[in-house]
Amino acid sequence: MHDLVPLTPLGGDSAQSETIRNVTISEMPDFAYASMAMRLGRKTGFQRAAKKATGISPPPPGESAAIKVGKGMLTIFWTGADQWMVEAPYASHFDLAAQLGSTVKDNASVTEQNDGWARFDLTGDDCVSVLERLSAADSAGMQAGAVTRTTIEHLGCFLLCRKAATHFSVICPRSGAASMYHALLTMAQSAL
Repeated sequence: MHDLVPLTPLGGDSAQSETIRNVTISEMPDFAYASMAMRLGRKTGFQRAAKKATGISPPPPGESAAIKVGKGMLTIFWTGADQWMVEAPYASHFDLAAQLGSTVKDNASVTEQNDGWARFDLTGDDCVSVLERLSAADSAGMQAGAVTRTTIEHLGCFLLCRKAATHFSVICPRSGAASMYHALLTMAQSAL
C-alpha cells in the first residue's frame, strides 16, 4: 500500500507565505476548482442550473461573484466566452466538479480542475506596486470582483481583485507555481 502525502503547489506539506514590507504573498492551496462551459443552445437552462448549484448567477465577462459557504467563500469567475471557473473551500467541496455536474446536468460541461491551478494571494497597501510591474493588467483600476486574464512571468493566469488595491489573487498553472512565487517575491523585494 502506498503512503501518499498531499503536497502544496510549491511542494511543501504546508502553505508558504512571506511578507515584504507591507505586502504579504501567500500560497493558498486549500481550494477546489472546477470549470463550467455552457453547452450550445442551453443559456436559459444553464443560468438556472448554475444558480441552483452554486447559489449565485455566473457573472458577466471581466467579473467574479462570491457567496459564503460554511466557513469560506465560493467564487465564480469568468474565464472566456460561456466559460467560468468555480472555486470553493476544499474541505467542504473536495468533489466540487461532481457536485456541480449533478445539478447542471446537460446544460454545461463540468471539468475538475483540482491540482491544475495554484493560487497566490497578495495582501497589503502596495499590492498594485508589485502587480503593475509584472503584468499589463490594470491592477490599479480594478475594483473588488473584477477579474482579468493576463500574463505574469510568461504564464497565462487569472488576476482577481478581491478587495480594491489591497487584496488580489493570482491563479496560475500549478506547473508554474514555483516560477510565479519567485517572480512575485522578487518583484516585491525590488519594488518595495
